[in-house]
Amino acid sequence: MLGETTTSFIANLGPVWPELATQAELIAQVTTAEEESFTRTLTQGTRLLDAAISRTRSSGSAALPGETAFELADTYGFPLELTVEAAHEAGLTVDEDRFADLLDQQRKRSQSGGKAKTTQALRQMDTYRELAGHLPPTEFLGYEHLEAEAAVKGLVTGGTIAPAASEGDEIELVLDRSPFYAEAGGQVGDTGIFTTADGATVRITDTRYGLGHAPDGFRIHTAHVLEGELRTGDAGHATVDAERRSGLMRAHSATHILHAVVMATLGDHARQQGSLVENDRLRFDFAHFTALTPDQLTTIEAAVNRHILSDPAVSAWHASRAEAEAAGAIALFGEKYGETVRIVDIGDFSRELCGGTHVAHGSQVATFRLLSESSIGSNMRRIEALTGYGALTHADAERLLLNELAHLLSTPAANTPETLRKRLAALAQAEDELTRQRALDLTRTATALANEARQVPGGRVISKKITGVTPAELRTVVTEVIRAVGPGPVIAVLGTEHDGKAQLAAALSPDLVEADHTAAPILTRAAKAVGGGGGGTGALASAGGRRPAHLDEALDLAAQDAAVLLGKP
Repeated sequence: MLGETTTSFIANLGPVWPELATQAELIAQVTTAEEESFTRTLTQGTRLLDAAISRTRSSGSAALPGETAFELADTYGFPLELTVEAAHEAGLTVDEDRFADLLDQQRKRSQSGGKAKTTQALRQMDTYRELAGHLPPTEFLGYEHLEAEAAVKGLVTGGTIAPAASEGDEIELVLDRSPFYAEAGGQVGDTGIFTTADGATVRITDTRYGLGHAPDGFRIHTAHVLEGELRTGDAGHATVDAERRSGLMRAHSATHILHAVVMATLGDHARQQGSLVENDRLRFDFAHFTALTPDQLTTIEAAVNRHILSDPAVSAWHASRAEAEAAGAIALFGEKYGETVRIVDIGDFSRELCGGTHVAHGSQVATFRLLSESSIGSNMRRIEALTGYGALTHADAERLLLNELAHLLSTPAANTPETLRKRLAALAQAEDELTRQRALDLTRTATALANEARQVPGGRVISKKITGVTPAELRTVVTEVIRAVGPGPVIAVLGTEHDGKAQLAAALSPDLVEADHTAAPILTRAAKAVGGGGGGTGALASAGGRRPAHLDEALDLAAQDAAVLLGKP
């Protein structure tokens, strides 16, 4: 239905907005995907609602529980209005007061948690504002340098400004100048070491902006004092973890290349919506309405690696926001930019606004390995991938795994898939044959038991303990016994010990069921004898307990109760 509406909409408004006509196919695909997604949700919710209505009727209640309506709405996105309408059609009401109460409880829990976090964040921000009030912005040196001389301008311990910190303290450190990149644009913050001439050593575990993502703001270095005493005003030497930074640069440059390739493969709509850049690992979120096919993923991975191996130059330049956009630079959704922006070019195929750190040449990324592609929401997809040493380590692990499989299968590595397919097919065939043989064995067991039926007033009874069967197989055998005995009133009761527990099953012949008898009462006393309980409806019932030593006693009791039932007029 939406497809027809979309076509009409584009036909009417296409002359006014030409982009509607040029993107007609994409718009149709997105609307169709949305309609199919809603239909799936509606279908799933309907099934659950039908089951809930059936349970409510069986319980004799006239109102669908508010808990059920809330679960349908909260977990499955099924609107309350549809639940109410369906309930009314079934002659039921919905406990809307309880629904409203549960909704209010959820809202309060959310607000309570949010308030606690907000209070903590506000207290932290007050401290940062106090520091920013008398400190200049941190001079960032990290594009050109991984080491620098710096002075301590501020210390925060326990959320408050402190004059000094001692060994073992967890602190937040502000420097006048820093080679440490602060988390932004998806790239995580740098780590490293800060040492002073007086012997203090501090491990920097994270770096971020103190007052949000502000290019002209000061940086907060989360740190742990390893030794000595650190004081405000101390001069020292800051050193970034160079190996980790290299991994971050490889992953960040690969993210830009991936972005360009995804758009070239899927269309301009598939723009980046978020990312996480870690040490030789990346997560890339983008807009798209369907899962990518294996062929598309192979194409994307190969294209990224081709770009990497072509060794494109990576360069950064600055311009006004308007100049950057006029030059075709891509600005990412949700990012904050100043009037002057930094643009990163990778060869002639990628140009993005970016404040992150990058390799100097594409080949320094080394290699790109796509790990997975998945949905993270409506029309939102996620790719996870590895670069550099991460990708090589992953490839080594897969190679070792393949060699191990080849060794286990006694075949060359190249033949492993075909050999494994043949072995699995043979295994499946053998399992099918075992299943057939097991079914024949159970049928033979049932036939033998049927011959042991003894006559009692009103019919025949079989009561026997058997071995080597599971609870499911016990129920199968007891049902087969009824068939094997033939016409006339018959009750079969079987027992077995399985996994240290007693298991019982009882079955009635069809004529007894037609006379409104059920199997469950036959096992009531028997279940108590083995220290458990049971249940069932109609012709079949089962029970179990923790006292298998009393199984013979239980079977005797069940046989007695079966005889009583058969003796009833």
